Amino acid sequence: MSKTDTLARPDRAPGAPGLGCLDDFPRVRFFDAPTPVERLTRLEAALGAGPILVKRDDCQPLAFGGNKTRQLEFYFGAAQAQGSDAVLITGATQSNYCRLAAAFAAKLGMDCHIQLEARVPRSDPAYKRSGNVLLFEMLGATLYDYPHGEDEAGADARLEEIADDLRRNGKTPYVVHLGPGHPPLGALGYAVAAREILEDGLGADEIVVSSGSGATHAGLLTGLRALGDRTPVHGICVRRDAERQRPRLIERCGEIADLMGIPNPVRPEDVIVDDRFLAPGYGRMNPPTAEAIQLAARLEGLLLDPVYTAKSFAGLVDRARTGPGDKTRLYIHTGGLPALFAYADDVREAL
Repeated sequence: MSKTDTLARPDRAPGAPGLGCLDDFPRVRFFDAPTPVERLTRLEAALGAGPILVKRDDCQPLAFGGNKTRQLEFYFGAAQAQGSDAVLITGATQSNYCRLAAAFAAKLGMDCHIQLEARVPRSDPAYKRSGNVLLFEMLGATLYDYPHGEDEAGADARLEEIADDLRRNGKTPYVVHLGPGHPPLGALGYAVAAREILEDGLGADEIVVSSGSGATHAGLLTGLRALGDRTPVHGICVRRDAERQRPRLIERCGEIADLMGIPNPVRPEDVIVDDRFLAPGYGRMNPPTAEAIQLAARLEGLLLDPVYTAKSFAGLVDRARTGPGDKTRLYIHTGGLPALFAYADDVREAL
């Protein structure tokens, strides 16, 4: 049996003091933790900043990697435990989540049904056919269109309708829901990542991460606080403004703690969100995003995507420029690189 075959089996998430019963959750693993951490010394010099570290969750091996790998380990673990032979998921046209779900399904011999939401007001060929969309097709997923972009409940309801059709045809589907009101299993992946960060002994004074669905941000924050660590986690808004994102995260942290079987260790004041780099909206470029793409690429050979990582990296750059110069900052690179090709014209114009 090869190493890949061994890793592809359902496994158990390792438990640890302060992380409750994470070891009770089924988990499918396709990468060896921890992911690499590197220091961005040329960026530090350009900004006159203290140490800047980047945790390379974009370096996971399956289908271009990214933060959704950690989340899908738990969803596919649950799907296999339930004997499912098909998985359903919903996301934006260039969804990294959907791309990795299709890759997990291919590795495990499951069908994948992807619903694509109209979150970004564009229909150019590169956006509609390149990037992640090309990868969906290569990975063998069945695609559906959903005409709305800000209707999480409706998108989840439509997934359930598709799942009912599959059941009538003899399939056993598993639905990865988008909106609140469902156990945030995927967020457990970043509670595990929190332990990984502390075991690495990086000594970060603050952490910067994209804040979209909230699973990565809330999972990381809950995991750190459960382990007794008080490092501030700055979530840079990439989908909704801070007024709407903050209560979503507070609720999600409580749900994660419930899943882990522990009292909620996150206080409301722990939830930090910054929406200054969001406009004009989800999946749309702005000057700080363009600068972040250029700085990361030309100083460090680090590639960012316009939707998530460039916006959160813009937040990191701002904090490094304006904050105390002796702080060590850790940036979580959540991947999403195939979207670069869907936004090729936007990136060229920005550069």
